[in-house]
Amino acid sequence: MEQNAKDQFRMKFYRLAVQLNIIILLVVVPILFLFIFPQRFAGIRYPLIAVMLIAALILAINFRTAYLETRAWLHEQPDEKEA
Repeated sequence: MEQNAKDQFRMKFYRLAVQLNIIILLVVVPILFLFIFPQRFAGIRYPLIAVMLIAALILAINFRTAYLETRAWLHEQPDEKEA
């Protein structure tokens, strides 16, 4: 793999890693809101949880698409055979 392709892969991987971390946070934080703050934020708790879970779902769909594109791009790259 050429240096330019390695740099592209590094940026694609970085983007996917950050996106996956955000998805994890968007799923974990609503669970914490449900159990840690049951009486506090009573008026906005459920709408906030719904918004975060919907955002996680949308981001997960985007992540899956980007992952499949990156995977296909990576398979198209020529391998370096070290002899």
